[in-house]
Amino acid sequence: MAIQHALSSPCSSAVSGKRGSSAAAGERHGFRGSQLRFGYRHRKCGRSLQVFCCQPAPAAATEMEGVAGALFERPWKTKDTRLVLQDGSVWNGKSFGASGTQVGEVVFNTAMTGYQEIITDPSYAGQFVVMTQPHIGNTGVNFEDEESSKCHLCGLIVRSLSDRVSNWRATQTLAEYLQKRNIMGISYLDTRAITRRLRNDGSLNGVLSTDATKTDEELLHIAQNWTIVGKDLISGVSYTTRHEWEFSKDAVAACDKLQVVAYDFGVKHNILQRLASYGCNITVVPSNWPVSEVMKLKPDGILFSNGPGDPSAVPYAVETVKELLGQVPVFGICMGHQLLGQALGGKTFKMKFGHHGGNHPVRHLPTGRVEISSQNHNYAVDIATLPEGVEVTHVNLNDGTCAGLTYPAMKVMGIQYHPESSPGPHDADPAFFEFVQMMIQNRLLQ
Repeated sequence: MAIQHALSSPCSSAVSGKRGSSAAAGERHGFRGSQLRFGYRHRKCGRSLQVFCCQPAPAAATEMEGVAGALFERPWKTKDTRLVLQDGSVWNGKSFGASGTQVGEVVFNTAMTGYQEIITDPSYAGQFVVMTQPHIGNTGVNFEDEESSKCHLCGLIVRSLSDRVSNWRATQTLAEYLQKRNIMGISYLDTRAITRRLRNDGSLNGVLSTDATKTDEELLHIAQNWTIVGKDLISGVSYTTRHEWEFSKDAVAACDKLQVVAYDFGVKHNILQRLASYGCNITVVPSNWPVSEVMKLKPDGILFSNGPGDPSAVPYAVETVKELLGQVPVFGICMGHQLLGQALGGKTFKMKFGHHGGNHPVRHLPTGRVEISSQNHNYAVDIATLPEGVEVTHVNLNDGTCAGLTYPAMKVMGIQYHPESSPGPHDADPAFFEFVQMMIQNRLLQ
């Protein structure tokens, strides 16, 4: 496949009309020893445009050098990194974060805010995230908004990176945060053009590199010979030991401390926090934790968390879900929902470009209620393959894919989106309450 270089649109403008110069104007505006040239463009509506241009006198050239550099710096002119997509397109930009060469799947996220929650979401393991919001980084980063203790994504792709932070909770800039965590980033790319390409052609593999010694053809070869399909990404993001989830804020006791075991397939902190806020004690276990050990804890319910990648790549997790069905109430979120679909006899499929963002409409079929949801997945449950008795409770209004299911006979519920909404709207938060009510009713029957 031929290499295609994507060119950025230059920022240029032209002003015509009479021009003059004024040393006095230069002094008045603080540019000592300089002149300000100004021109006018007359329009039919009677308005005029006045443009000031600083022209330093020869004696003031040295003094004005620093000022001119600050005023007229064009960072997009300094491009030191490349994004090479598997379709042969090459996108040149400016590096921020770590240096090196990284390969992954490129997806786009339509969230307007919450970039820190996005980059710390374990579900993005193996992926580059293109932010459709053009200006990223203006609120910096802090430790309270992290969804996990690490950044698992391959890299961040943005249009414009803010190097100035304006938020009272911020502790460092986004670039500093990524660099300390060895995560790559690239800015000054046409993210709208990349997003349209992904939307039309589907998710693409990409290679991000700051290595000038590697040719475009070498990077293209890497992108075309890598795949995310079939990779067990869960084992790389899951905890390796059992631990109790500690939630310091005051919990709203909706029950008498229900005991919940959460299987960590890449769980986000806010999922656990929302469950804890309903008065649940939560024990987090690794993705491969034996069912026999889980049942020794005498749980009132099991949570199958979100996670990255292909559910078919983790058959051990599907077998775990099968073994737990019917013993206690279970709740699956995102990856957990897909594992439930397979465990119940259904199949999953890879979507064209997935759902990533905080503005996806979902309809609750029993009531007709519409929720605006936060989603992050590239796979979905095939509705046509679900066996009799499994009810589809939610559908995505954009493409009709399965967004929720239930199997009352085995006390099973699952949703494809994120009820904790971090980031995103809180329309889906009642899903946690439904799970709590299911556990309470099951306890009363025993």
